Amino acid sequence: MKKVLVANRGEIAIRIMRTLKRMGIRTVAVYSEADRNAMHVKMADEAVLLGPAPSASSYLDGDKILSKAKELGVDGIHPGYGFLSENAEFAEKTENAGITFIGPSPESIRIMGSKLAAKERVKDYNIPMVPGTDTAITDPQTALETAISIGFPVLIKASAGGGGKGMRVVEKQEDFIEQMERAVSEATAAFGDGSVFLEKYVASPRHIEIQVLADAYGNTIHLFERECSIQRRHQKVIEEAPSSVLDETIRSQMGAAAVRVAQSCNYKGVGTVEFLLDENKNFYFLEMNTRLQVEHPVTEMITGIDLVEQQVRVARGETLQLRQEDLKIHGHAIEVRVYAEDPFQDFLPSIGKLSKYKRPQGENIRLDDAYKEGMDIPIYYDPMIAKLITWGNDRQEAIVKMREAISEYSIAGISTTLPFGKYVMEHQAFIEGHFDTHFVKKHYSDPQEFKRKLAYEAAVVTVAGWLKDKLQFPENPRSLWIHR
Repeated sequence: MKKVLVANRGEIAIRIMRTLKRMGIRTVAVYSEADRNAMHVKMADEAVLLGPAPSASSYLDGDKILSKAKELGVDGIHPGYGFLSENAEFAEKTENAGITFIGPSPESIRIMGSKLAAKERVKDYNIPMVPGTDTAITDPQTALETAISIGFPVLIKASAGGGGKGMRVVEKQEDFIEQMERAVSEATAAFGDGSVFLEKYVASPRHIEIQVLADAYGNTIHLFERECSIQRRHQKVIEEAPSSVLDETIRSQMGAAAVRVAQSCNYKGVGTVEFLLDENKNFYFLEMNTRLQVEHPVTEMITGIDLVEQQVRVARGETLQLRQEDLKIHGHAIEVRVYAEDPFQDFLPSIGKLSKYKRPQGENIRLDDAYKEGMDIPIYYDPMIAKLITWGNDRQEAIVKMREAISEYSIAGISTTLPFGKYVMEHQAFIEGHFDTHFVKKHYSDPQEFKRKLAYEAAVVTVAGWLKDKLQFPENPRSLWIHR
């Protein structure tokens, strides 16, 4: 494999290209008109324009991407995450064109792309499942009868989707029909498929996922877990590895279950198996993501394994050289997703020019980003600016390092979720590990109070700096009292 086209943009395209270049593989970038001056375009060995800014006319146009790939004679296509990464038709067309798709087989993507199909496939592999329906439902009255038999509260989930779209928690029977109709409508609009299924709602769940890696010869391993319970609108914003609540027994059980899920669909490459963990440490299979995850850096930090490199090696037919018994967890890693969103206004998007952009520096700080000062945040794509990752010998050290990194990461011109990251890192529930997927709802109910606290802290720092300059206070405040 000598030349790879990265069918993505932004920070993930850059992150993939770094590994490809280290492996001696030439890179091809694709870009929309909005991304002409993007950093991933400048980093690549070659770059081709796809079309107008909207994703449908650029990054989601699989036929155009394949046409460009064939023109340039690429050997492989890496889809990153999002866009076409879990599109079985694109993966199939890529393979039929004689180009290696750096990811799982189209069949695996199809099976695991439907939550119901995934449940059907893994049911014979001794995988714990949340009580619920095994088939899709679109009729509200039929669904209501099923919900009553399961018992409230229930969770309505779109079969074809993710990211919280088409998902509703229904506490009471009288609210079910209305919520069902909304879920079907939202799923239809988002995925073109209004089918949903029902599950018993787990009241205080942790969201734990297991990283798996498999080759084409039946060798499958897991690379431990990631804790992804800090979410807003059912989407992850902070992840860490390992989880603070798993002991070695549960970790081993969840890892083994994740391996069986991968084996159930003859999985090849890097993938993630997601579970719910209830308050009694019972875990239940949720779904499998057939791609590289946004939060993959925390796994890389605690294992020392480059997951993109492993994807490439598996895709070009190599046998897995890693063995389960050789893998160990080293230290602790935390990732904060930095979004162009206002955490004080219900995480609404914040678009504009980066009038200031100063990256944090230091040992055990990793920043996957794709911006620099003066660049614009486009309105057409996901609002994530960067992934900020820190590592420590233990969880406390990783938290302290993250606080330092957030304080050094200076962005102006737009609002970002960095203040929310600071809030979480300083919150006692997070520090003590006593949290679940309802963290935002339980603890971040008054963002304006936190905003006032930040303003007060900033004012204190400003006044202290002014006094120090004017009165020439010594560096050591204690010496003031000695002097007096």
